[in-house]
Amino acid sequence: MLQFCAGTRSGTPSKLRLRGRGIGLAAIGVLAFGANSAAAQDSACAKSPDSRIQVCVSVAGGRAQYTVERDGKTVVAPSNLGMSFEGEAIPRFEAMSDIARKEERTSWEQPWGEARVVANDYSQLAVVLRGDTPLTRETGLTIRVFDDGLGLRYEFADIPAGREVSVVGDLTEFRLGSGKWEAWWYPALQPDRDEYLYSRTDARRITLAETPLTMRREDGLHASIHEAALIDFPSMLLSGDGSGSLRSWLTPLPDGISARISGPFETPWRTILLGDSAGALADSRLTLNLNEPNRLGDVSWVEPGKYVGIWWEMHLDKSTWASGPRHGATSANAKRYIDFAHANGFDGVLVEGWNEGWDGDWIQNGNKFSFTQPYPDFDIGEVTRYGLGKGVRLIGHNETGGGITNYERQLDDALDFYARLGVRQIKTGYVRRSGDVDDFEGPGHWFADQFMVRHHQRVAEAAAKRQIAINAHEPVKDTGLRRTWPNLISREGARGQEFNAWGRPTNPPEHRSILPFTRLLAGPMDFTPGIFDIERGGVPLDHRVQSTLAAQLALYVVFYSPIQMAADLPENYARRPDAFQFIRDVPTDWERSRTLQGEIGDFAVVARQERGSADWFLGGVTDENARSLIQPLDFLEAGRQYEAQIYRDGDDADYRTMPLALEISNMTVTKDTVLGLRLAPGGGVAIRFRAL
Repeated sequence: MLQFCAGTRSGTPSKLRLRGRGIGLAAIGVLAFGANSAAAQDSACAKSPDSRIQVCVSVAGGRAQYTVERDGKTVVAPSNLGMSFEGEAIPRFEAMSDIARKEERTSWEQPWGEARVVANDYSQLAVVLRGDTPLTRETGLTIRVFDDGLGLRYEFADIPAGREVSVVGDLTEFRLGSGKWEAWWYPALQPDRDEYLYSRTDARRITLAETPLTMRREDGLHASIHEAALIDFPSMLLSGDGSGSLRSWLTPLPDGISARISGPFETPWRTILLGDSAGALADSRLTLNLNEPNRLGDVSWVEPGKYVGIWWEMHLDKSTWASGPRHGATSANAKRYIDFAHANGFDGVLVEGWNEGWDGDWIQNGNKFSFTQPYPDFDIGEVTRYGLGKGVRLIGHNETGGGITNYERQLDDALDFYARLGVRQIKTGYVRRSGDVDDFEGPGHWFADQFMVRHHQRVAEAAAKRQIAINAHEPVKDTGLRRTWPNLISREGARGQEFNAWGRPTNPPEHRSILPFTRLLAGPMDFTPGIFDIERGGVPLDHRVQSTLAAQLALYVVFYSPIQMAADLPENYARRPDAFQFIRDVPTDWERSRTLQGEIGDFAVVARQERGSADWFLGGVTDENARSLIQPLDFLEAGRQYEAQIYRDGDDADYRTMPLALEISNMTVTKDTVLGLRLAPGGGVAIRFRAL
């Protein structure tokens, strides 16, 4: 039930809400709304549909602030709001007016996703904050409150069309309420972008962190701060002050300006997820709901599925990206992978290193890449024809080496080239030190400043015109834009599997149980699971995959992505057809998903129902500690039996000493069955529930 605070009256909706570029009252199915006149007020509040969360906005003493309570306890203490611009002082807000409220109770359907139907239930509060500088005289503020959190954004509707302004700061604060908070985070603005391991610390130790930033209060409340609908604006980081207070910090352009943008404009949403458990955060669809609906219409050409590719062998130094006698991307090798994909029901084959530009230090010479000229030993036309004849599509690869201007000069030609060949998906790459990404002619950019956000958006929209999906590696973080542009099919944006080939140290087991509650809150991740040759001839533990074989299988369910790679070499799968059967069976598109249990950095158990099927799949992973879990199967359909095909750690399995020990068994189960799940150190479990 939407709550009205003292000092509000009914009246007409604000002109700002109707004429701005954002979603206004006329653009959404409104079930109930009310508004006051333009008279100034000093406070207004709204509650979530289930009334557990209350958000209040107030203006006093020159400050506009908001608070968040959940179940009567303070989550966000009074925290500042606003935006600052070049040439103006930090604004003082003297009044709040044009208060408008509405509720929405709807749902929508994803063309692909972790859940087919998404409920979109919220209460909205929109106000105008009246500041004392020309650009902040009328700052629109919209807050949407869901049962699992909230989003807020600013709207500057009165800046004349075409007038460019320079944003120098986001004043939004997140002052954590009383109680001890711990956080999982890594420092932002580092050379390797988002490819770092997480630290678990007191939240007061946060310096400058990337989002999603996940935290847990001592009473068990879980929270995660992120953003949604990041378009034509810099990525938001979170700056800590040592007391538990966090503030938005915008990734700057090389000259120190945060954003140059033409009016009128609205900012991305600043979001806070709230839940009683880590799993509640993982099952939220709030970020998606704060993005606009699909703009592309029929996207049946976006094809979820599984793929293999010429990739892992280069990481193992069995072949090279560069041309020469050890070149991996040859026509013959590509056809070998296509044959393997066809034999096992996979949809695509990724080929890296096919195009000119890989010779020498390509990271330092990314401006020399050609995106249409293959090396002489790779006949791309013949390879794509061969694949299409077997129902397998070539997955394109455009590594830029950070040469953005070089890529954009060739972008249309490259996309047209792929479209003519029948390529429906491209993996892009931006391997270069963050802070040094540029056109090799000017100052360096951070990998997620406004320049790079604009670039990724241009690539996505240009690809959509050719019915091509994008899987971006070294990307700007996910903020739910896949709802608006469903060809944004997946992305990396974390320390992924390749570090398990050469990380030194490689990813520890706990990394797999942190990601579902941190990075994956943002959206799908192309982690590239499925490594079977774990021991690699006895290399040291910190030079190889630190998991059991069962854990590698479980990742196909635990880590959501509509495209999943079977990342190992075909010959390694041929040695273990028993375990490989699970990868052959597991789908990548889901009817519904549930995080059944988990603790950040300890373990995670996830179940997903195959879209268009009664079958369910379960995956569970643990950290370096063995665990025995009790798991009810109450997610299964009542009155139906299932054959549970269980892939579990062997009794002597251990990621350090016996990573390949695997036991496979079958049993009949129902909704009333309770399973005991034994997870070895660094281990996991993967189950297919085949409906009978």
